Amino acid sequence: MSPESEPLSDGPAAAAPTWRAHARTFYWLIRRELWEHRVLYIAPAVVAAFGLVGMLIGSLVLSNAERAARLADPAQAYDYMEPYGFVAGTVFLSGVVVSILYSLAALHGERRDRSILFWKSLPVSDRMTVLSKAAVPALIMPVIVLVLVVVAQLVMLILTSAIWLANGFNPGQMWARLDLPFLWIVLSYGLAFMTLWHAPLFAWLLLVSAWARRVPFLWALAPLAAVAIVGRLAFGAGPTFSLLSQRLIGGFTGPFTVGSRGEAPVRALADLDPARLFGQPGVWIGLAVAAAFLFAAIRLRRTRSPI
Repeated sequence: MSPESEPLSDGPAAAAPTWRAHARTFYWLIRRELWEHRVLYIAPAVVAAFGLVGMLIGSLVLSNAERAARLADPAQAYDYMEPYGFVAGTVFLSGVVVSILYSLAALHGERRDRSILFWKSLPVSDRMTVLSKAAVPALIMPVIVLVLVVVAQLVMLILTSAIWLANGFNPGQMWARLDLPFLWIVLSYGLAFMTLWHAPLFAWLLLVSAWARRVPFLWALAPLAAVAIVGRLAFGAGPTFSLLSQRLIGGFTGPFTVGSRGEAPVRALADLDPARLFGQPGVWIGLAVAAAFLFAAIRLRRTRSPI
């Protein structure tokens, strides 16, 4: 066969189908996680529903005199935003809790119920499987939280407007005190930061999930407690405890407080400082640690046997 008649197997044209195949496989792996773990979206949705019920009760028991007083007092403008911010915060927190529980069970559960034998029989690599599970708390849950918050707040606005209109008030006066796009921007900003900041936490939980034979929660907590105890005895109450606590709660306080100091809440877009927030060394060091944990989790899934 002459060189001219040999098919070309290299180059971008050959690589494109491979990337499409990997993307399609990754997509279906994500779909599998959502099918198997419906709590990922059901739990935050239930929390949002409870928030709607609480807001509805609060709006119904509010007297017309109180409504008139709120409209007359410009100082109460932020109070209109508070219920919307509270619902966003509770859904946000529920998403973090669900992500923690999911990460602890993601690789341990398939070994416990021995379904790992079935999944390993499929032409899907351990790397692709672990990365798909890591993508759930890092990418999928923030989207779920954001969508649920936006829907819940729009329903809150519709219900509240109907109640005000039924009591003879112009809901447009209330809308002038609300800035829901601002809340959505701040929430998106916070979710993006939380994805990066908590990456080593979720990667650590996946690593423990791939390694532990029993009670992965205790195995995940024990090293952190040991580090805190040794650090407390060796260096005092300062550095070690501060480092651990900042890694655990920094994703909540950093993006939503002025100057990321955990003091005054963000109330305007001018209070946001993305360059300072995302430029912290802790963000990028954490991502490097998360990559190491995920690499170890991939190796463990390849070698660990069913429980």
